[in-house]
Amino acid sequence: MELVPQFPLAETPEDAARAAGRSLFLGHVDFLKGVVAMDGLPPADRVEFCLAGRSNVGKSSLINALTGRKALARTSNTPGRTQEVNFFTLGESHYMVDLPGYGFAEAPVKVVAKWQALLKDYLAGRANLRRVFLLIDGRHGAKEVDEEIMSVLDRAAVPFQTVLTKIDKPKKGELDKALERTRAVLARHPTAYPEIVLTSSEKGEGIETLRAIIAGLE
Repeated sequence: MELVPQFPLAETPEDAARAAGRSLFLGHVDFLKGVVAMDGLPPADRVEFCLAGRSNVGKSSLINALTGRKALARTSNTPGRTQEVNFFTLGESHYMVDLPGYGFAEAPVKVVAKWQALLKDYLAGRANLRRVFLLIDGRHGAKEVDEEIMSVLDRAAVPFQTVLTKIDKPKKGELDKALERTRAVLARHPTAYPEIVLTSSEKGEGIETLRAIIAGLE
């Protein structure tokens, strides 16, 4: 009998869940505002989820794939370019939040400190935040910088679910190793949600699964 891993892969959604996900993400989606301080946050009047990940993990590409848009979120090869907490509206029921990429390799120290402080305040003080989707590069698995953000989420008592990106890039053996490495790290973090989603924005893999999971948040 094969043992089920501690953090199994998310199952393919049923038709109704898939339809709900498509309705949410392929309907009326708009950029609302970029926020640089807590007093700029919109009212906490709807279900909110956010996407977090280190710079160049493929977050903007994933947002574009989820929403079926080519340029809803700007993509950049420059680490740390996104310096705002960006809010998007999904109809009148959800906020999708794009957090600044962490691991600012080229950002000034003062800028890094400012955004780390905003991130901690946001995570700890947003009552309608249902889940953080933590993006990790499927070519490498969880790195030290990813574990740092997991610790921030633990301290804020915010549940997070891991999403491996770019799974079309590594060979299967390399992806398996990245998964194994990621699971070992997740086991040390109490707020980690016990399912992992595998995605490829380029190939469309896992997109409907992630849409369905988000549409099911209450």
